[in-house]
Amino acid sequence: MEKFALLARVEAKPGKETQVLEFLKSALPLAQDEPQTVRWYALQLGPSTFGIFDTFETEEGRDVHLNGQIAAALMANASELLATAPVIEKVNLLAIK
Repeated sequence: MEKFALLARVEAKPGKETQVLEFLKSALPLAQDEPQTVRWYALQLGPSTFGIFDTFETEEGRDVHLNGQIAAALMANASELLATAPVIEKVNLLAIK
């Protein structure tokens, strides 16, 4: 059962919204290759605000994901695409349907 999650929020630089959207969509195969990532969602919260929400059964799985390819790619492209540093929060899930 999923007990752990990550909520990441990113703000695109003006004019970089489409690139951030495409970057997030392109990360899906990387998430699919992570056996400890149970669910992975790429989100658009507003015109230039995006996010990722993912869930894990163990804290170890969450940590593996935080040190994985998606996080590395995001950080490698952050200065070009993002207006501010990503906000990444560890979340404990209380109830799931």
